[in-house]
Amino acid sequence: MSTNTIKCVRAKGDAFSIGFAIGRASAGFLEQTLRVEEYCALHARWRGTDYLKTLESAARSAYPRFVREIEGISAGAGQNFEAMFLWNCAQDLPLPGNVSPTMQVVATMGCTSLLIPAEGDGPAILAHNEDGEAEYLGACLWVEAEPDEGLAWSSFTYPGNLAGSFGLNQAGLVQAMNNITPNDHQPGVPRHFINRATLDAKGLDEAIEILKRKDRASGYHHNLGEVKTRRLVSVEAPASGCAVREAASPRAHANHMLCGEFDSLEQTISLSSRDRQEAADRMIAEGGLAGGAEAVLFDETTPIYKNGKNGSSQTLATGVFELFFDRIEWRVHAAPHERDTLSGTMRVI
Repeated sequence: MSTNTIKCVRAKGDAFSIGFAIGRASAGFLEQTLRVEEYCALHARWRGTDYLKTLESAARSAYPRFVREIEGISAGAGQNFEAMFLWNCAQDLPLPGNVSPTMQVVATMGCTSLLIPAEGDGPAILAHNEDGEAEYLGACLWVEAEPDEGLAWSSFTYPGNLAGSFGLNQAGLVQAMNNITPNDHQPGVPRHFINRATLDAKGLDEAIEILKRKDRASGYHHNLGEVKTRRLVSVEAPASGCAVREAASPRAHANHMLCGEFDSLEQTISLSSRDRQEAADRMIAEGGLAGGAEAVLFDETTPIYKNGKNGSSQTLATGVFELFFDRIEWRVHAAPHERDTLSGTMRVI
């Protein structure tokens, strides 16, 4: 079986320096990927447009420090800023028609998350399959950052992107994101900047307030957990609204919105997302979590774990975070046969 390498990147300093380390580690992948037809077409369509300039203006106004990180990524990767900003905003751009083929493909690339509340003195658990295009296998990063400003954090990160796919920070906040595809794009703050901002939050309530801002360009589903309270929260946050659900019992979430508040909002729901949601719900109801979060996330019959045999989508990594009152014990699996590729304990005072 092939090995899925997850490169560990350690970064310190100001925002530009943090971004530069990510960009340098991403340079080889980006050099090749930015030449492919799909991204050349994206650049031809959007670079220099008023819409992209509006996204940049919103990002600079809301989160100038994270724009500075992208400037660092650009320098580290040897790419110009506009190209890397567009790379980070690809899914914030409105698409022609109600449901385009591109949107349908994006919908199949999503992830599966589990929120498992604590029992007694045991930990609350947030676990997550990060799914994406198979081309990202071996190119993704685990970034451990100690910024001069803001909190120290660790995160699974796509090459060239702001951090925030799944990770944790020194305040004891854990987060993981699921892609959703509602048809409600608007000019505003790009979603990767929102992700990066939640990774910088000092607690769960602060993170939720970030997700409630009304000027988002598009959105994600966010899974959040907090050490000091062991609370777990599911937040569906498309551009046009925000629905917060506390996890009182084990629950799963794939790549479409489940909250009734969004019943009237058009969204793209792939067959994969429906199947994974139904399978995870069934496995939870039947006691599948007795074997741990991995027993559900590594299911290859539905499949919940995407092994690349059914289309181009692939599970790139699985993160499991156990939240105690004073610490987070975490592990990242590269694959079911490559467990504990990365692991650690973060103590929270």
